[in-house]
Amino acid sequence: MPLPGVAILGSTGSIGTTALRVLARHRDRFAVRAVTAHANATLLRTQVAQWAPPFVALVEGDADMPASWHRGAAALVEAATQPDVDIVLNAIVGAAGLDATLAALGAGKRVALANKESLVVGGALVADAAMRGGGTVVPVDSEHSAILQCLSGRDASAVRRVVITASGGPFREWPTDRVRGATVQDALKHPTWLMGRKITVDSASLANKALEVIEAHFLFGLGYDQIDVVVHPQSIVHSMVEFRDGSVLAQLGVPSMELPILYALSHPDRLEDAGIPAFDPVAASGLTFETVRHDAFPCLRLGIAAGRAGGAAPAVFNGANEQAVALFLDGRMPFGAIAEAIETALDRHAGLPGGARDALWHADAAARRTVKETFGC
Repeated sequence: MPLPGVAILGSTGSIGTTALRVLARHRDRFAVRAVTAHANATLLRTQVAQWAPPFVALVEGDADMPASWHRGAAALVEAATQPDVDIVLNAIVGAAGLDATLAALGAGKRVALANKESLVVGGALVADAAMRGGGTVVPVDSEHSAILQCLSGRDASAVRRVVITASGGPFREWPTDRVRGATVQDALKHPTWLMGRKITVDSASLANKALEVIEAHFLFGLGYDQIDVVVHPQSIVHSMVEFRDGSVLAQLGVPSMELPILYALSHPDRLEDAGIPAFDPVAASGLTFETVRHDAFPCLRLGIAAGRAGGAAPAVFNGANEQAVALFLDGRMPFGAIAEAIETALDRHAGLPGGARDALWHADAAARRTVKETFGC
């Protein structure tokens, strides 16, 4: 019987390279059938030499890429729907990952979802695609993987609330005025996680936690009043689930993405993996929790409000944030203006229609355009 085939969308990024490390220890359980990258042709060539997948794609292809490689954004959907692919690890950055998620679910694949924007922008569309096509979503984010593990087959009706943890990022102890003036170099110094530039900035602003709250709403069918966020600097407790009888279950582990990636690939089974560090409770002792400082990190409040509003508002929040972070990383916007840009876009566009894919893309484009025109120096 053939091994389950895996497609890795975004194989040259942080999640993609981590997934390949995990898969290298389980060649007897999985086969890599497709890899895609945005523009890193050099690393993609190395991965192809190591894994020899039948399908290879470069979204922004160069003229020297092999003729057998596929090119362009449409190739992401092709990779996600290959007949020999059973599991699609979607590690694409941003809203660009939505179409591949919808296509994979519509084709009956398991989607190991690291692209939280798929659910933030098109949560209802994702649910519909899964229902029609028979595909399933298993989260890769450590926080949502933790919730899934704590629920362990229990119905969401038994849940009183979930508590998603946040490291607090590099500015956890900074005064609010200093946070507003943070540099790109400051924002990219995450204290516990090694991630790509965009998600690292999102972690610094707590926009990432807003995206995770919206994602949890769609993944687990929870109301926004049932989802809390606390700061947990040690990043050992990834999430907690409080049940209606008052019992609380938490999932703990070292801050490594290898564990949630492995669980998403093998769910509901658990595979032995000597490459993942053993948990040492003594070394991890001194776990602390703090309330979120919403005055210093307003992106979290704005994102949750967008989630509550529904419709196109989450797509507007996400699009505005992506554009604002891009401007910040290019040195064209101060860190403190990211939240201002998001709020401006929401004020103008949150009421746009959001029921269909094209409407959501229109809202996304409008948000990006507003941020670029209003704040891009």
